[in-house]
Amino acid sequence: MNITMLGTGHATVTECCNTCFVLWEQSTYPKEYFLVDGSGGNIIFKQLLQAGINWKEIRTIFVTHKHLDHLIGIIWLIRMAGASMSQQQYEGNLTIYAHDELIASIQNISEMLLQEKEIFFIGKRILLQSVNDKECRTILGKKVTFFDIHSTKTKQYGFSMELENSKKLTCLGDEPYHENTYQYVKDSDWLLHEAFCLYSQAELFKPYEKHHSTVKEACETAQAMNVKNLLLYHTEDSNIKKRKFMYTTEGKKFFNGNLFIPNDLEVITL
Repeated sequence: MNITMLGTGHATVTECCNTCFVLWEQSTYPKEYFLVDGSGGNIIFKQLLQAGINWKEIRTIFVTHKHLDHLIGIIWLIRMAGASMSQQQYEGNLTIYAHDELIASIQNISEMLLQEKEIFFIGKRILLQSVNDKECRTILGKKVTFFDIHSTKTKQYGFSMELENSKKLTCLGDEPYHENTYQYVKDSDWLLHEAFCLYSQAELFKPYEKHHSTVKEACETAQAMNVKNLLLYHTEDSNIKKRKFMYTTEGKKFFNGNLFIPNDLEVITL
């Protein structure tokens, strides 16, 4: 299994794309892609193009929550998929998973903003599927369990995927670990966790006001939860060229496992 980080930044970044990523396996043919979130606009198509991923080959999407930097690119994908389906240029179905409130929002926004031909296939080939807390689905041939991350800002879900050899990948969306997600985070082989900024710069970026964490706290969580590999994203972008070095330097003080601070479009083999 591989992960392509299409974007790694928080909501208002300008030097990188908003956080979103694609999971895929090298061995499958034709390629199957699982897109998680969609960035804040049609830049999603630029990122996919630069990553060498044909957006028309994306068949499964999961949207964590309704914030603009995660949702708006999904509306663009619905628009383009619907138009391509009407022209017989998109094969198969597009399935979008999210919690019930978000599915309703995606439906309503699409109906308000898109043309009739672009929404015609919603419910036919563009399938908006609501998932409940602790509900399981099979994606990329793997068991995926969706769960409520217990956000204090807006309803948000993460997921845990069972990889090969009994390994586990857990995605916590873009908010810190909550004790109610212990069963998913504990002993994860891979944990995807937000880190708004360095702990040493908390006074500057004020992550706690936005209910985000720092590199230090994300690493302390991973260490306490016996995580093997920690991937940090949803960061500020004030010094993007040195971000990997600075975040790694701080993080390794608190986490003994493998620490990844990916750049946009970076591919990591899980």
